Amino acid sequence: MTNDKAKSVFQQFDQRPLLYSYLLLAIYFFINAAINASSVWMEHSRSADNQLQLWEPIVWEYSSAISTLLLFPLLFWWFNRFPLQLSDLRRQLLAHLLGSLLFSMLHVGLMVAMRELVYHWQGGNYNFGPILREFFYEYRKDAWGYLSFLVGYRLLLFFYSRLKGEAYQLDSEEESSGAQPIKAPEHFLVKKLDKEFLIRTDDIEWLEASGNYVNLHSKGRIYPLRATLSNTLLQLSSKGFSRIHRSLAVNHNAIDNISYDSSGDGDILLKNGKQLALSRRYKEAFRAALQPD
Repeated sequence: MTNDKAKSVFQQFDQRPLLYSYLLLAIYFFINAAINASSVWMEHSRSADNQLQLWEPIVWEYSSAISTLLLFPLLFWWFNRFPLQLSDLRRQLLAHLLGSLLFSMLHVGLMVAMRELVYHWQGGNYNFGPILREFFYEYRKDAWGYLSFLVGYRLLLFFYSRLKGEAYQLDSEEESSGAQPIKAPEHFLVKKLDKEFLIRTDDIEWLEASGNYVNLHSKGRIYPLRATLSNTLLQLSSKGFSRIHRSLAVNHNAIDNISYDSSGDGDILLKNGKQLALSRRYKEAFRAALQPD
């Protein structure tokens, strides 16, 4: 894959990360469910007194896959709430043990409910079996799945950030105990695979909050910075950056024009053609920041 193609792929993914992530997960789980269902059917078909109908293993496998997909937003939120780290191991262990139990309970509940509905629709009755025994059987698989999802999620985030390039601040100073303003970094260091690049702060056109990161948009590229939008703006406000939305900030020098509508909100058109939303909540502070001292 060439650099231009890789850049295009990353940019498209960053526009709708949740959508593309779910599409990839759905494709994987549905293919896996189809393989498992066909394996179960073929195994039962070997027996001469097989009474299993073809739709039953399909319902078993796809009810599990759909239930898991429905729970991924909760899992991702939990993984971000308790990220893997070397400190406070006891707290992490307890959090992820609780997380695996909750995941398994919800997964089994949704899965069984779907199977009951389909079996009722087909005029039959789904028998889950003794609750404690069957839940323990399902929890063993769900706990392993939870651990796999957790490790896989963190590894994918790490490798994706390395492929795309993750930004780190340079030339910044911590806020002193007095009234001294925070010095804005002149550059950001971007680590991409085995190379390092310098990005000028003045070349950053706008900022976008994205989970635990702030995406720095510069010359058509996106660089994730592990920080909050509020803290980033504390350092970059002296360089002409202002917040314009709950999740957006803009470099004044990148603005082409500003328009307003009757609701009080507005739109900011950048020189590169990108249009950003201006929230009425931040409009007055933004307009004040544009005024010369």
